[in-house]
Amino acid sequence: MKFPLPRRRTLALFAVLVPLAVLLGYVALRSGPLAPVNVTEARVQARAIEPALFGIGTVQARHTQNLGATLPARVRSLSVDVGDAVRAGQVLGELDPVDLDERLRAQDAVRARAQASLREAQARQAFAAEQARRYADLLAARSTSEEAARAKQQELASADAQLTAAREEVRRMDAELAALRAQRSHWRLVAASDGVVTAREVEPGSTVVAGQTVLEIVDPRSLWINVRLDQVHAAGLTRDLPARVALRSSAGRELAAHVLRVEPKADAITEEMLAKVVFNQAPVALPPLGELAEVTIHLPPLPSTPVVPNAALQRQDGRTGVWKIVDGRARFAPVRIGDADLEGHVQVLDGLSEGDRIIVYSEKALARNARVHVVAELARTAS
Repeated sequence: MKFPLPRRRTLALFAVLVPLAVLLGYVALRSGPLAPVNVTEARVQARAIEPALFGIGTVQARHTQNLGATLPARVRSLSVDVGDAVRAGQVLGELDPVDLDERLRAQDAVRARAQASLREAQARQAFAAEQARRYADLLAARSTSEEAARAKQQELASADAQLTAAREEVRRMDAELAALRAQRSHWRLVAASDGVVTAREVEPGSTVVAGQTVLEIVDPRSLWINVRLDQVHAAGLTRDLPARVALRSSAGRELAAHVLRVEPKADAITEEMLAKVVFNQAPVALPPLGELAEVTIHLPPLPSTPVVPNAALQRQDGRTGVWKIVDGRARFAPVRIGDADLEGHVQVLDGLSEGDRIIVYSEKALARNARVHVVAELARTAS
């Protein structure tokens, strides 16, 4: 049966347009604006997490010796340099006392004169005492006047006062001489305990003032990390918690440590807690003081609760939640979260149940009731 030519053309046109319309619809539903969004999913699991704190700190020393002069002096010699290990009692250097020896000889002369004055005062007091007793006897025998006896008593009292003043002057001279001799003994720089020289502030021939540091010594066993931790996640931070320390100079290698103490004062400006972390065993090579260190402190495990990956958390309309997969569509579920660990697991205290399907990653932003297609891995986009 043959159709008229116009009808044959209409049928041919339909034969072309219908498959084309079907193809366009398929493309629109699969890869166009109506296509489902490719996502990766995860199941909500109930598990106990072990939270941890991460912070940056600096290597410091608890015990530091600052050896220097107690009076202005000139550095005569130094026998150690930076990095040298020293022992307790070891002489590390000597200072030139400049004019101290002359001052000691002058003080000896002043003390000798004070002792001579003391002997003179003792002789005067003894003579005055003898005269006072003799005139007292004469007064009793009515061989002298009462005024003369009183005069002798007054001379005795004056001699006693002069003797007391002479004795105090000798004591003062002895104290000043002992102080100068003690200062003379301080011209040797002696290590108070074992340690390592970390600073040599001046060189021989330099002049230093009282209190100026010449050598700085640090006890390697007293090293600790002064670490700063975010206050928001610092709940449960106490002493003796285990920690791991990664020094910047030893990338990839961690050292075992523990929390020595938590500082009672926090930093109100940076909103950080301060803690002191010490090594369980002193490093073989002494790290430089002031070196940065990455510190991870392990907190006690928490009770088992539903847990989701941190990447699944989203913000919608000012609320925190996750996208759930319900009947192939995305539904936003607000949640109340708790603590997290360093592996990216976050506690969900309310809003999800164990076994719920949630979206972890999506190839584009999701909308409510958006159709989703679960894939094992999202395709990487060319950069």
